[in-house]
Order: sequence, then structure tokens, then C-alpha cells
Amino acid sequence: MKTLVLVHGFMGGSAQWDAQAAHFGDRYNVFAPDLPGFGANRHLPVLHSISAFADWVIGELRRNGIKRYHLLGHSMGGMIVQEMTRKDQDNIDRLVLYGTGAIGVLPGRFETIEQSKARALADGARVTARRIAATWFLDHQQDPAFESCAAIAENASRDAIQAGLDAMQAWRGDDFLPSITPETLVLWGDGDRTYQWQQAHQLWETIPRSNLAVVPNCAHAVHLEMPEVFNLLVSGFLAREGE
Repeated sequence: MKTLVLVHGFMGGSAQWDAQAAHFGDRYNVFAPDLPGFGANRHLPVLHSISAFADWVIGELRRNGIKRYHLLGHSMGGMIVQEMTRKDQDNIDRLVLYGTGAIGVLPGRFETIEQSKARALADGARVTARRIAATWFLDHQQDPAFESCAAIAENASRDAIQAGLDAMQAWRGDDFLPSITPETLVLWGDGDRTYQWQQAHQLWETIPRSNLAVVPNCAHAVHLEMPEVFNLLVSGFLAREGE
């Protein structure tokens, strides 16, 4: 059975992938780690660069005996999997870049990284988690999935929030996009407030073997807002392996 690796984003956690683990679990070995400082691993020392997160995930894969795998990353996790591809792409079968981009300062984001860092220091981790999680949904706090998503986000410590924002701000991966060899799906919600269309378009336009899926009436959390659509798109892409 092939392995599907799911890498969550900023203030996320493996529990966000429950619907995907259930959907894909009969066809793939689903491996969804909690990044250091987040989710169930909030107790681990925080990491301060996207490259360090990538090294940590690759290390976890090797420790679990996983060498070849499909790879999906969301948001900051999409940055991490781009770095993983830079380091380990000979072992990656198919790549899904979801709600992400190649420029870590996030041009056009609902607020700048600097503003998020300042507000997190002033407001604390819990308020920050709920405020930012609301922006991930087209209907903000009214989305049925908001409360469970916010509860996961609340696990992030203040240190993890600051370190994650710093890591994103310091990273960019656009130089490597033309060198990505696995066939890639770029998946984006057309109401995303975190990553603007220009970021998704750059991935699609620059990665040599790329496909594009734009989901209407969704923001940054398509896998929670429209899980059936998300799962269908990813399933179809992965099933084309070998064509």
C-alpha cells in the first residue's frame, strides 16, 4: 500500500485531516504528523525555518520506515513540502500543493506577517488562534467546521505562533519551482484570504508538470469547507499515477 503524507499548515494539526484519513485510509497508508509546536506535538521545541520543518518531516518518514510517498501540503505545510521536494523529490511520487504559494511573505494576505506577529503578542495565543482560523472559512465563524478547527489552532503556543510566522516570512521557494519533477496538483479555493490567486497561478504556471483545480465558494480550508469535493479532486489526481 502506498503512503500519502499530509502536512498541515500554520496553527494546524493532524486532527484537521480526519475526513481525509477516513476517505483515503482504505487505499493509502495515511501519514499525518503534527508539526513541532502544534497540535499533539505542541510540547516539542519550536522550529524557526521552513527548511527545519522539512528536515523534521523527512526524518519522521524515515523513522517510520517510509521512503516513497505521495505528498500533500496545506498553507505553511505547502511551503514545507516544497522544501521537502527540494531535498527528497526522488522519493516523491505525486505532489499536491494546496492553498499555498512560493513566496513566504504572503503578498495580499488579509494582514501582513508583521501585523500578525504584533497582534499575537498583544492578544495571546488563544485569541490569535480563533481570529486567524476564522479567516480560513468563507463564512468565518459561521462555518460548521470553524469550532473544531479553532480548537486545534488553540493548541499552538505563543512561541510556536511567532516561530511559524518568522519561518514563513523568511522563506521563498520560487527559484526551485522549475526544478520540481513530480507531477503536481495545485489546489486553491477562489475565496482564499491568505494566498492570493497570483501565488496559485505562479505554482501552476512555473512547475513543469502541474495541474490546476480551483474550487468555487471556498476560502483557505477547502478540505473542511467542502471535504467531498476536496477528496474527489485529490483522489482523481492520485489515481492517474502511471498514465
